[in-house]
Amino acid sequence: MSNQGKLSDHGGRVRSAAQQFKIPVSKWLDLSTGTNPHSWPVPELPASSWRRLPEPNDGLVRVASVYYGCKSLLPVAGVQAAIQALPQLRSFSRVGVVWPGYSEHARSWKMTGDSVKLIPPNEVDESLASIDVLIIVNPNNPTGYYFDPKTLLLWHRYLVARGGWLIVDEGFIDATPHLSLARYCPRPGLIVLRSLSKFFGLAGLRMGFVLAEKELLQLMNAYLGPWSVSNPARWIARQALADFSWQAEAASQLEDATIRLEALLMEYDLTPTGGTHLFQWVKTPNAKAVHRALAKRGILVRLFNAPLSLRFGIPGNERQWKRLESALRKVTVSQRVEMHQTH
Repeated sequence: MSNQGKLSDHGGRVRSAAQQFKIPVSKWLDLSTGTNPHSWPVPELPASSWRRLPEPNDGLVRVASVYYGCKSLLPVAGVQAAIQALPQLRSFSRVGVVWPGYSEHARSWKMTGDSVKLIPPNEVDESLASIDVLIIVNPNNPTGYYFDPKTLLLWHRYLVARGGWLIVDEGFIDATPHLSLARYCPRPGLIVLRSLSKFFGLAGLRMGFVLAEKELLQLMNAYLGPWSVSNPARWIARQALADFSWQAEAASQLEDATIRLEALLMEYDLTPTGGTHLFQWVKTPNAKAVHRALAKRGILVRLFNAPLSLRFGIPGNERQWKRLESALRKVTVSQRVEMHQTH
């Protein structure tokens, strides 16, 4: 696999990009991850959080239950831990993954020998009869497509009637909570995944939650083992989830930034095909060329090969906005000159 392909596997691989393009890590503007650039401000942690083993009755579940509107949930060391654990909790299953989407879902079920089918969003209805588990990222990553909660609940009822599951990864939904299925949990066969990585901008914390029936959470907890989430992570999550004033301000800031990013991309011939409050997705046959041209200028965006597309995260300050605009202007001018010479 080429370095270009490796860079497209996941966002945030600045060190790999720095090595490939010979630009120091400190010089990069990383817009590849789709996380809030204004992350929740982590205060100094109490020393006891480092000295003691994690305790399940530390108040985290209570605070999280208020934030998500669901009392049946399990803290996990990032949603990725849950994604890898879920296939272990079922016997052989026929799994449908809405595609394009976060690749780790399909990969995890394939690794346990389950049958995995990639399903375009407009083909879910006709595919339900042939699957036991349906996995959806809502809003979708990278397309930004939003699934209506009523439709999701209809699909869930169909699946659970046959002993199936509906798994909804809501990693990007915090700024639009009215679209979440969290308030409908717990229900048999309904599993909702939430994270502090995107909206809270705390990807390095590795902190997530599984919302589901008590029995399934008990199975997952037993599989993951004791102390799977560190004390510092639990302490930070308690404070962040209870900070309602910060959450309201962050949602407003992200809404404004999304409008600005969409307008900026349109100005330079990269009209978004979709997006969320945390990123804009641009489907274009020139994706590889634009990705490389921006990378040569120390700007990392997320490249997808199927379909050819780019995901742009939100710049964190005015200097970064101006840097992105300057790079887009140069890339667009260069491409227009090349097209003119070709014709």
